[in-house]
Amino acid sequence: MTTTRFAPSPTGYIHVGNLRTALMNYLIARKAGGTFILRIDDTDPERSKEEYVDAIKQDLDWLGLHWDRVERQSARLERYAEAADRLREMGRFYEAFETPTELDLKRKKQLNMGKPPVYDRAALNLSEAEKDKLRAERGDGVWRFKLDQERIEWTDGILGDTSIDAASVSDPVLIRGDGQVLYTLASVVDDTEMGVTHVVRGSDHVTNTATQIQIIAALGGTVPSFAHHSLLTGPQGDSLSKRLGTLSLRDLRAQGVEPMALLSLMARLGSADPVELRSSMDELIEGFDISRFGAAPTKFDAADLFPLTAHHLQSLDYADVADKIADIGVPGDLGERFWLVARDNITTLHDLEGWWTLFRDGAEPVIEDEDAAFIAQAMDMLPEGPHDTDTWGAWTTAVKEATGRKGKALFMPLRKALTGQGHGPDMAQVLPLLQRIRAKE
Repeated sequence: MTTTRFAPSPTGYIHVGNLRTALMNYLIARKAGGTFILRIDDTDPERSKEEYVDAIKQDLDWLGLHWDRVERQSARLERYAEAADRLREMGRFYEAFETPTELDLKRKKQLNMGKPPVYDRAALNLSEAEKDKLRAERGDGVWRFKLDQERIEWTDGILGDTSIDAASVSDPVLIRGDGQVLYTLASVVDDTEMGVTHVVRGSDHVTNTATQIQIIAALGGTVPSFAHHSLLTGPQGDSLSKRLGTLSLRDLRAQGVEPMALLSLMARLGSADPVELRSSMDELIEGFDISRFGAAPTKFDAADLFPLTAHHLQSLDYADVADKIADIGVPGDLGERFWLVARDNITTLHDLEGWWTLFRDGAEPVIEDEDAAFIAQAMDMLPEGPHDTDTWGAWTTAVKEATGRKGKALFMPLRKALTGQGHGPDMAQVLPLLQRIRAKE
């Protein structure tokens, strides 16, 4: 069975970069009728916070990315310790004691000599007595996985045939000196034991994937199918890394972005297929093909989400938004009429409140000096309410006959006087909704 996972660290809110990874893994699982696991990467007790765990779940729920089960890495520490013991027994795990300063000096020396800045495995030459002395001086060391220095190859779902020379990579640290298990070991053990078959993640993980393939093999696991998607940039190709904090899903939600707009963009961004607004998750699943994505950096512009949101809202029926409309105070007998008038003139649902305020309280009239007498005469001719959809046509016909005005010279001053705006919904539909007409007062 196809099994995928999304493994966020609860150290902050999910942003658009995280979402891309979550969505691709979700769509692969659902298209194959498989399992989608939400795996909370919370092995760092200092930075992990329960409020972020809750926020991650809320954001995924908002989007409709429903998981089949939740796993917590903090509950699996014994499994990681057992895997570490197995690696020690087979001679693939060794303790190293260099300080960050010493490692930095080694790297600089190697670079000056024109060599790749790879850890020199000096710790492998330490005697037990030397290790004991270093532990007494510095505390426990870090634990590194000893790579087989050969070429690591795999067929990537996006990048195609990929290979990394392990001799050009430092033996990865899997356990810190304070005993904290790092992502690489925890992820390998989890992927192996949870039967993960497909892993989609960012292209910044390619080297990490190479080392994980060797660790998986050492532990007797089955290597998943890996795919590495491109990284997002800003609309001008600038790095998004410093702005991702302002592109969290909850910030986008607060701005009124609709889930289907966000999902529709993310399901196609960076692929050979055009972005198309989808109406349901089933449509997204059916149209998803990981092989259509490319490796080039992908431009993301949050502004693109708002036209998609507007188009999505225009497709909704009154029943889809009835609660929201009731919440802003629109009476039930006016709710559906209000929605049908407002929906083509909003970008997000937040804009509904402005339209209802206008209809309820009336607008400050905008009247040009040359139109003042015309507006006064027209307002005297406006029949008392309640008005219906025929009122506007009958009224403007009468005003035209009385004043001789026609076309834009007739309709635009009346619109501005009634709504304070030079554009907006069909006035035949607006007039019955106006609870107050200030220009008539």
